[in-house]
Amino acid sequence: MKSNRKYKTVKTTTEGSYREKGSRFFAFAIPCSDPNEAKTHIDALWKKNPGAVHVCYAWRFGKTNFSDRFSDDGEPSNSAGKPIFGQILSYELTNILIAVVRYYGGTNLGVGGLIQAYKTAAEDALSKAEITENDLQDYYKISFDFSSTGDVMNILSASKAAIVEQNHSDKGTSLDISIAQSKSDLFLNLFQPLHTVEIKKTGSDQ
Repeated sequence: MKSNRKYKTVKTTTEGSYREKGSRFFAFAIPCSDPNEAKTHIDALWKKNPGAVHVCYAWRFGKTNFSDRFSDDGEPSNSAGKPIFGQILSYELTNILIAVVRYYGGTNLGVGGLIQAYKTAAEDALSKAEITENDLQDYYKISFDFSSTGDVMNILSASKAAIVEQNHSDKGTSLDISIAQSKSDLFLNLFQPLHTVEIKKTGSDQ
């Protein structure tokens, strides 16, 4: 990834294509969050393309610890899934599935031809994608009494933290917040003078 405090992904699904000796390759770059969602998209592509001979794919999930997979779906070993996955690495993306649907054209392309076809189709889809760069997040729970509400809210605004969930009781308020990892140090320093505020880190993006 470009920065250890950021990650990149595609915003919406885009499509690409490639043709060689009658075979047609249709690529789909799809933002998704986990393998189950990816498998749902792959199943849907099979249903929409009953005449296809292969649906080869690659995916990467995670923000710092990655879960990767690629499949040749019956094509010669490493002729399809690996070159598709290479495009994910080239664009430094995560939380993405790229699937390439192949319609056979009657002429074998050979391993080299297949590698070129799957790579080019995947690259064509990614060349049309809107790629977003996002901050990795840290997560905190903040607990405070009502008298500290104004100070807490001012700090959240200054550090651009986002409130994920809030709960109120007779004893005060608790907030679950997320904040860019690059701003966590500033966030914690701003809270140091407020001794009545309790802060607990609950997690970080993985």
